[in-house]
Amino acid sequence: MGALVVGVVAAAALTGTVPAATASPADLSTATFSLASATTPVALAASAGPEISEARAATAAASTSLGAATQVQGDIAASGLDIGQPATVDTTALEAATDRLEKAYVLPETFLPALTENVTAASATVDQRVSELRGGLDAAVAKKAEEEAAAEKARQEAEAAAAAAAAEKAAAEQQAAKRSSSSNSGSSSSSNKSSGGGGTSSAPPASSGGGSGDNSPAGAQATARGMLAGWGWGDDQFSCLVSLWNKESGWNYKAYNAGSGATGIPQALPGSKMASAGADWQTNAATQIAWGFGYISGRYGTPCAAWGHSQSVGWY
Repeated sequence: MGALVVGVVAAAALTGTVPAATASPADLSTATFSLASATTPVALAASAGPEISEARAATAAASTSLGAATQVQGDIAASGLDIGQPATVDTTALEAATDRLEKAYVLPETFLPALTENVTAASATVDQRVSELRGGLDAAVAKKAEEEAAAEKARQEAEAAAAAAAAEKAAAEQQAAKRSSSSNSGSSSSSNKSSGGGGTSSAPPASSGGGSGDNSPAGAQATARGMLAGWGWGDDQFSCLVSLWNKESGWNYKAYNAGSGATGIPQALPGSKMASAGADWQTNAATQIAWGFGYISGRYGTPCAAWGHSQSVGWY
């Protein structure tokens, strides 16, 4: 009789109705019960056995899994990236299992383990799907970063090539002007001497680098300062130039960056570009400075503009 009373109480908790008194024990043992609907959550007992504790832990884990599913789907949508798979997590089974477990707290604790196990299994399935989506998103983000880095590198290389071409053109024009000036001077000298019988050939053009021949950092700075006016720059640009090339090379004409191949005082990349300013670019600080002035003029206009760019992004 005691067993029958317990069965009646359990059935009432599950279905909201009391089975007919005529039901046999066999009928009760094989009956399928459904949870009664509840409008408010049922609080857990203050003193709980292990079954209640495990149910609580499973419910908390389920809540975490559902939150992670919502988060990863939101992150994928916000990124706007194609992760190569549907960006959805099916949480239907987990939500249903969790709902059944929460409603079962009104039953004796022996009813809970099976429902707790269902919630735990559904949480694991959701967690696995969240992990797959998170991995796909991370891969898509990394791919986008690589593509952007490659595009930025290509842009910088294109800008550098254009600036180098402009600098080489400017250097070539300077050389042509020097040769023309030297040729005109030689022709005038020959004409003056022709009345005395015989002429002389024009003198070879001066070294393109020029300068004092002092390749020390202080000597190089003095050479650069003397060349500023020739590029239309005032003395106010000198401090910017000193700061810029202090950062790049310390004004050392032998400076070489093994990582990038940048060379000399202006850190030309590659160093052979400076040959456009003179064949002695490897040994003459003034030749390196002349090439560097052409690069700065073609790309930034002034040393201060170049220094500002270097401070902003770390290179010029």
